[in-house]
Amino acid sequence: MPNMESILRDHTTLQVECIDRLYFCSYVARLQRANQLAYFLNVHRGKPFPSPALLNQMTERFVTGIKAFATQHRIPIVHFKSGERKDDIAKRYFARFRGREGVVFIGVAQECANVFRGKPHRRKNGSVAAFQFFRTTSAAVNQYYFYVLDPDWGPAFVKFSSYAPFTGRVCLNGHEWAKCQLRRAGIAFEALDNGFRSCAAPEHLQAICDRLGPDDVNTFFDRWLARLPHPFSREDRDAGYRYRLSIWQMEFSLTHVFDRPLHGRQFFEELIRENLDLGRPDRIQLLFGRRVTRRTPGSFRTRVIQHGVLPKLSVQYRHSTLKQYFKDNRALRTEAVINNPEDVGVRHGVSNLPYLRDVARNINRRLLALERTSHNCTLAPRTFESVVQPSTEQGQHAPGLRYGDPRVMALLAALCHFSATPDGFSNAHLRPAVAALYDPGPHGYGAPRMTYDLRRLRLKGVITRIPDTHRYLLTPIGRRIALFFAKTYARVLRPGLARIDPGLPPNSLDPLAHAWRQLDAAIDRHIQEAKLAA
Repeated sequence: MPNMESILRDHTTLQVECIDRLYFCSYVARLQRANQLAYFLNVHRGKPFPSPALLNQMTERFVTGIKAFATQHRIPIVHFKSGERKDDIAKRYFARFRGREGVVFIGVAQECANVFRGKPHRRKNGSVAAFQFFRTTSAAVNQYYFYVLDPDWGPAFVKFSSYAPFTGRVCLNGHEWAKCQLRRAGIAFEALDNGFRSCAAPEHLQAICDRLGPDDVNTFFDRWLARLPHPFSREDRDAGYRYRLSIWQMEFSLTHVFDRPLHGRQFFEELIRENLDLGRPDRIQLLFGRRVTRRTPGSFRTRVIQHGVLPKLSVQYRHSTLKQYFKDNRALRTEAVINNPEDVGVRHGVSNLPYLRDVARNINRRLLALERTSHNCTLAPRTFESVVQPSTEQGQHAPGLRYGDPRVMALLAALCHFSATPDGFSNAHLRPAVAALYDPGPHGYGAPRMTYDLRRLRLKGVITRIPDTHRYLLTPIGRRIALFFAKTYARVLRPGLARIDPGLPPNSLDPLAHAWRQLDAAIDRHIQEAKLAA
């Protein structure tokens, strides 16, 4: 059966890296705190007594404007019911839409939102002296979804809350943007849902995907703000009460389209077998490049999910997720989903989109590199001999790492847990992992034994010490050595020896045990023919 490396190398017809779904928060920066709201109503709007009634009036004017806009342009208004999938409803309306661009329909849903509330401050006689505004997330208010067909982005939506501070959301799709650019350039392609199955000019497609940036997002938002009704007047906007965008979620995908569905299934069979422990903190460090400590918030776990017969691997890191799944029974989709840009050390501004794309691209590539190395870790005979035999390295005696020795096998298996951690590991980190795999007897596996093992690993070139520290990193050849020793011992030698144990009763249904007994009998006959005692 082919391995993951050969499947990706020999059976991929198209490879595309592209921003997938983008979600943005829209907000008015000068209207986020209670004192800013009071200033807006009192000073800017000239209302001497700021109160929730003024906010209700803004809501009524906004909703009235939406209804008038829908009537004028003959746009259907759809009230979403609880439990309905908005995307499914949107697909039906987009399929019936015949225009080249425009608002397809307006959706209305009641959802909890972060809004301003007013608390009355009363005089002794019970009259209201003033209102104290505060933010709350428990208010259920109507949200208005404007589903649009954009000339540059294709299907998208812009959402507004109907109550102050009138925040919103914008949802875009990078693959749909790339499709629009290909159509404009006259380049033929075949779609794969929100991706690509084939393209007449793959290099041109990748160049298009790479140039998607903040300016394209801002152009879209400015275009539709000028066309859609929203709560702020021209005077408000001239005074600086303008919407801004911040990144709420970004999905970046790496798609490998296979020549046959069979190769995708083969890939996932091996993937699931190899990588069930990707959610461990040490692997999270590899994939996301962020150090995980006891103080790091959030959960770190791996889930392998079966949708029918289609598998999905999901690795969670803080608020972000790394996914691999078989897309439309034809392509491997590796997708980094950054739900909070601060997870990877950057703020939410739209200008940070290129940086987030680079981070997500590296995350996807690291995952595939780890899978390829793990599944293709064979060693040259000379390398194997240099590891298992005693030698002299750097003028010092280097004891051999004997294959099959329980302590050596536990040591190298434990090293696999730290196969590519960015900040290395120490004696204290590695020792518990070795002790968990090795029974050292009554004396235990203490720091002196660990120090001895680290020395011979270093002399053999398996690890290298980080200068001016007591931490170590696996070398590239050391990573292969650790994986090769651990996998061949755990998957070949140990289970194989168990199957050919002479103490077990004969089992003709086990081909390995049956062949071994035939070989054993043939050797006995050969010895007897040589007139020697068996």
